[in-house]
Amino acid sequence: MALFMNQESERTELQKRIAAELAEKAKKKADAPNGDRPDGVEDSAYLHNTQKTSSLAWVWILIGLFVIVGLVLLVVNTR
Repeated sequence: MALFMNQESERTELQKRIAAELAEKAKKKADAPNGDRPDGVEDSAYLHNTQKTSSLAWVWILIGLFVIVGLVLLVVNTR
């Protein structure tokens, strides 16, 4: 037989304190000049002349698959 405990929907003091500490830590990390960026990039100038993948990307994928299948068939048939 299980014992059901009545839990209030409000946060406990510990939960409130932990949430406040995490919020403070996140604010400090966001306010840091370079943050905790692993790459250390300060701006996104390296993306200046790039473009998104075109709508014909599926054609290149299909061509690549045909080349791979062709090479596999070539290797298998030459044995």
